[in-house]
Amino acid sequence: MARRARIVLLAADGLRNDAIAQRVGVGRVQVGCWRTRYAEGGLASISKDRPRGGRPRTVDAGEIVRLTTQSKPEAATQWSSRRLAAKVGVSDTSVLRVWEKHGLKPHRVRGFKVSRDPKFVEKLEDIVGLYMAPPEHALVLCCDEKSQVQALDRTQPGLPLKKGRAQTMTHDYKRNGTTTLFAALNVLDGQVIGQCQQRHTHAEWLKFLK
Repeated sequence: MARRARIVLLAADGLRNDAIAQRVGVGRVQVGCWRTRYAEGGLASISKDRPRGGRPRTVDAGEIVRLTTQSKPEAATQWSSRRLAAKVGVSDTSVLRVWEKHGLKPHRVRGFKVSRDPKFVEKLEDIVGLYMAPPEHALVLCCDEKSQVQALDRTQPGLPLKKGRAQTMTHDYKRNGTTTLFAALNVLDGQVIGQCQQRHTHAEWLKFLK
């Protein structure tokens, strides 16, 4: 209290903030603060401290995860760290830490297709159950097909990989039509069985499965 009163008295004598700070042994910012407080509220304003803001708000990671995954901000497609930080009352750095810890990347979006099959969920449960807990002595294969694969050949043979030089190939190529790739993944050991066919009909598909 004595230091604050001395600041006010020296200010009344016409001293500048830097001179008052040097005499009292405080910073210029603090001198300016107490001079402003006295000018606004008189002696009572420097006799006690203003109420403090309290402890910083604790970061609620669960709330951040819930808002990120189950809601969208107004007029936007996904949350930004600053917008979500303002929503929950924490710093954007805190939001980024929670996102990193939980593997959340709101800026990345992947497309998907929704099946219109009314029995889709039932079929999905059967397939996932087969992968997760296959019957004893069962062979589980995940099969798929890729049609219209370009069959290309280079116009000139390339040079092999050597020490200090990468493998090379010509930029030009010639087309040999298209082919269809059928493949099956052995879920147990990761082995892939592949086969190419000229046509893409149910006959070739059944032939591959057999």
